[in-house]
Amino acid sequence: MAVRACGLIIYRRLQPAPSSKVTDSIEYLLLQTSYGTHHWTPPKGHVDPGEDDLQTAFRETQEEAGLQASQLTLIEGYKKELHYPVRGKPKTVVYWLAEVKDCNTEIKLSEEHQAFQWLKLEDACKFAEYEDMQATLKEVHQFLCSRE
Repeated sequence: MAVRACGLIIYRRLQPAPSSKVTDSIEYLLLQTSYGTHHWTPPKGHVDPGEDDLQTAFRETQEEAGLQASQLTLIEGYKKELHYPVRGKPKTVVYWLAEVKDCNTEIKLSEEHQAFQWLKLEDACKFAEYEDMQATLKEVHQFLCSRE
């Protein structure tokens, strides 16, 4: 049976410069793990017994980034499932999209992560080494652009 994890791709909008496009002001939150290869990822984690997927995504975001559900706006119409092997076992990760209501909200890391960054799309893709995560970030960006 596949391991199942859920998380939120979190973004914020900065005040755009008058000459820039709105989408240039979007930054994505990535956390750097304090274990393994210290890879960068959105907040996510395993589904606990009795939880539904979205509850897991919000709980993990609170645990790993210190963000409460009340500080986030869940964006309707976006949900992404990724499938990949981890140590030879299949893993499924489900992501939703959420915007931080206040772009200055403090991020409070748990022991699972050693750093965080707010990154524009191009840099976020450089930090996220895995191709499926890079593709997901680009897809999210297109989704947000199409909503403008």
